[in-house]
Amino acid sequence: MRSTIVPVALGTACMAVMTLGTGHAAAAATTTPQGSGWEPAPSAPWDVAAGERCAFAIHGEPIVDEVVRRELPPPAEGVTRSAYKGDLVVRVTNKETGAHYDADVSGSAVVDVHASGAQFWRVVGPVLVGVGDGNLARGMYVVDGVYTIGISPTGSKTVTGPVVATDSVCDHID
Repeated sequence: MRSTIVPVALGTACMAVMTLGTGHAAAAATTTPQGSGWEPAPSAPWDVAAGERCAFAIHGEPIVDEVVRRELPPPAEGVTRSAYKGDLVVRVTNKETGAHYDADVSGSAVVDVHASGAQFWRVVGPVLVGVGDGNLARGMYVVDGVYTIGISPTGSKTVTGPVVATDSVCDHID
């Protein structure tokens, strides 16, 4: 397994987050009880050009997609807060060779979205993270642990947590 543990100094790690290309979308299981407040959060396949994450173009598509979303009380005016949970496996494919890797990114998150476009994620477990600039090399990673991700209105990302495990998806499909 191509996994590393990267210590992350509080407030200093920057990453670009990509979970199915939309930040936090996924689809719900049909077993969600009615009236529970949990609703489907459908996702769509996505594509990333060569050089943006991996040296080659990649395609991502959910093959297990049972994530649900629930609105929570807003913490402040102009902020929406949602919780996400459920099984999610994304098949990431090298568009040049057809090699693929099935990334289990079934983490849970509470996400605050501000009117400015800024986001703040509180994450437990693995999510799929596309990195442009930051403390990790440009790439696509399964990032795991207990951490937060701050996203500025301009797209700048900051991961905060004492220890974060990473697994390079690009290496799996190179």
